[in-house]
Amino acid sequence: MNDITVLVVDDQELFRAGVGVILDAQPGITVVGEAGNGADAVRLVKELRPDVVLMDLRMPVMDGVEATRQIYAAAPSPPVRVLVLTTFNLDDRAATAIRHGASGFLLKDTTPAQLTDAVRSVHAGNAVLAPNDLTALLTSHFPAPRPVPDAYLALTGKERVVFRAVARGLSNVEIAVEIFAGESTVKTHVGAILRKLALRDRVQIAVFAHEHGLLS
Repeated sequence: MNDITVLVVDDQELFRAGVGVILDAQPGITVVGEAGNGADAVRLVKELRPDVVLMDLRMPVMDGVEATRQIYAAAPSPPVRVLVLTTFNLDDRAATAIRHGASGFLLKDTTPAQLTDAVRSVHAGNAVLAPNDLTALLTSHFPAPRPVPDAYLALTGKERVVFRAVARGLSNVEIAVEIFAGESTVKTHVGAILRKLALRDRVQIAVFAHEHGLLS
């Protein structure tokens, strides 16, 4: 199995270097580049094709929110996972970055073990923040739900149940218990939902649900 490749983006050189040392010391993870602003991050994502980008929010030239938007607007293939680094819990900018495609956020005072686990988790397509935190962030950013698109209405009844469970932050194991099915069946449903709604991962299912008022 190939190493998870990581691009570290932060305007503080010392912080970037420290994160790089921590991650490079972990088996199965390789830091392939660093950037000091969002513009360089966008360029390096195109050049290096990293699996995961650790993205600071507040930077000169271009901030992490706009960089995240541009990275996902370019639809990189294979898809990159952006993990936001922030000093403040439940940061409004972090919420906006998640709406643009980021897989979650991590506080800068996190431990090396938590950092490593977060990189592995987002690479696997998971969210990196508690379901309650995600709900709090997204609820404040979708005051008026958009119309429900035809793609959602085309989901089967079972797929809609699984969709809402994923949007609530349940794991595949928890969903399996809730719908009295095997974990492999849940994975099949989740894969079908992502494909039919043209979404990248479970975080985007939660964003989609809040955006269209599907959890009320």
